Amino acid sequence: MDNQAVSARYSYPHTIDNGGGERITFVRREPGPRGERVIGENVASPGAGPPMHVHHLQTESFTVTSGRMGYQRHGGPEQFAGPGETVTFAPGDAHRFWNPGPEELLCTGYIEPADNIEFFLGALFASAKPSGGARPDPFDAAFLLWRYRSEFALVEIPSLVVRVVFPLQVALGRVLGKYRKYADAPPPVRR
Repeated sequence: MDNQAVSARYSYPHTIDNGGGERITFVRREPGPRGERVIGENVASPGAGPPMHVHHLQTESFTVTSGRMGYQRHGGPEQFAGPGETVTFAPGDAHRFWNPGPEELLCTGYIEPADNIEFFLGALFASAKPSGGARPDPFDAAFLLWRYRSEFALVEIPSLVVRVVFPLQVALGRVLGKYRKYADAPPPVRR
């Protein structure tokens, strides 16, 4: 998504909240070595954090401001970072992170290139909020994970579900009119 299109869609800062203890404030976009990067702040309540996921095209980096961050790369051991420590995940590096402590985890960081991360996470968080962050609506999840599969994936979802079930569910969702809210969804990035 080009800078003008993003500027038309978002004003900075803007915050998303999944209703389950995760809040992200997108502070600004700026040039980075691999394209435009989005700078953000992340707050996670005790126990909160996303499931094992992968950014196929993006680097994701966090610096712990306060609290403690647990993180794990796919197939690797659980690790921990404290205030002042930075954890970076390269494109294709499946990972998860969470707040293992008793207080809020605060991080600053970036995702580069920014591409569709703000739209994707904003839509997922909005869909999960009514369930208290437990999970997004199944039709929304299928649409978002199918449409943006070149950019993002949840590792825990079997590939058969992604290849067979999601397209069927998305087709049914279209028939039922569930995706009108995504009429202006940006196109997926393919490199």
